[in-house]
Amino acid sequence: MDDHIAAALGRAWLADPDDVAWNLLSDLTAIENRMGGSDGERRAAERVATAFRDAGADDVHLQSFETKRWTRGSATLDLLEPDERSFETIALPYCPPGEVEAPLVDVGYGTPAEVDDCDVDGKIAVASTTTPDSGRFVHRMEKFGHALEAGAVGFVFVNHIPGQLPPTGALRFDEEADAIAVGVSKETGAWLTEYADRGGRIRLSVDARTDPAESQNVLGRVGSDGDTVGDVLLLAHYDAHDVGEGALDNGCGVAVVAAATRLLAAMEPALDCGVRVAAVGCEETGLVGSDHLAGVVDHDEVSAVVNVDGAGRFRDLVAMTHTSEATGDVARAVADHTDQPIRVVSEPHPFSDQWPFVREGVPALQLHSDSGERGRGWGHTSADTRDKVDRRNLREHAMLTALLVQELATREIPRLDRSHVAEAFREADFERGMRAAGLWPTDW
Repeated sequence: MDDHIAAALGRAWLADPDDVAWNLLSDLTAIENRMGGSDGERRAAERVATAFRDAGADDVHLQSFETKRWTRGSATLDLLEPDERSFETIALPYCPPGEVEAPLVDVGYGTPAEVDDCDVDGKIAVASTTTPDSGRFVHRMEKFGHALEAGAVGFVFVNHIPGQLPPTGALRFDEEADAIAVGVSKETGAWLTEYADRGGRIRLSVDARTDPAESQNVLGRVGSDGDTVGDVLLLAHYDAHDVGEGALDNGCGVAVVAAATRLLAAMEPALDCGVRVAAVGCEETGLVGSDHLAGVVDHDEVSAVVNVDGAGRFRDLVAMTHTSEATGDVARAVADHTDQPIRVVSEPHPFSDQWPFVREGVPALQLHSDSGERGRGWGHTSADTRDKVDRRNLREHAMLTALLVQELATREIPRLDRSHVAEAFREADFERGMRAAGLWPTDW
């Protein structure tokens, strides 16, 4: 191992009062609201920029882009038949304002087959946040889209995690949805599915706004003056949903990137190319920041993307390769070299910040971590708080992230064949769901 790399990793093990990852995470989670396009998101961007500079990144600056800011108001869910009672609920981002009254229908997990098997037309569909282990995980946007295609006039998203935790999550990418949709707790969902079987009828009422706004990405670089061809792009999103602190999703991820940036700056003499670092905004409301970044970056100047969305949360790292065999080989090489478990997953998905690059043929790794449970856990709820984070995971995942970036910098990573990527999405049974969510590329 190069002496610069060994020294940087060795120092990372020592207790440090200037703990880049933990201090950044603490400051981000103390901001009341990091929702895309909000004042809080802007303050978070400025704090991340300071962390990047302190970590040794050069040319750190903010780059603005336009977005649609969704602002939460009140939301109510009233049972009208067979009894009269009210339940706690929250609107899902990009839910339009308005009111709808209709019968309930339980569509189970909200998979296409379950929606097809139910009489959904003119009703309010009730679907779980989770998916059976027998198939791939079906995203909320797909479930909502399937229900609307079948004629639903409203949608209720039921958390599968107990604890009176209504879930949130965007309905569309950067645009207002076509129907009212809300989240409810597992406990409320148990009542609603029972009432659905008894011919129940509910009224949903939501106050919300969708307005033109501005967000920003935070950009910097390590290792070259910008003339290098074949830089590695290391990124994470720093925005969060407005119902919690956004510690796990994705305060951990951007904290890992900041700490990895510090390590890469110390490793700079051993880097074979430049590293571009980015913290992107508006991921939770439609990958808007990464989509903007993918639109302004020359793809020929980027050899690979490393998207840190989910790393730092739990003990063992997961490397999602999004069909790239070469990035999978890099992950396995780092796992072997460090004797650390890194589970490699090849199946692609379009719901994180690698997607705007992967769909254009740029190879990627998404770094996640494994809780051993199905679904988001505390993510997208008010329980996504800093006390859930183990700073040891932040430190070790930052070290592994830096090594993965350094290893990528030493290799020629083949571009993705876009037709092969499209076929991989079809084989993973994504086409119908992505079409329902409005995400299937028109040239696929």
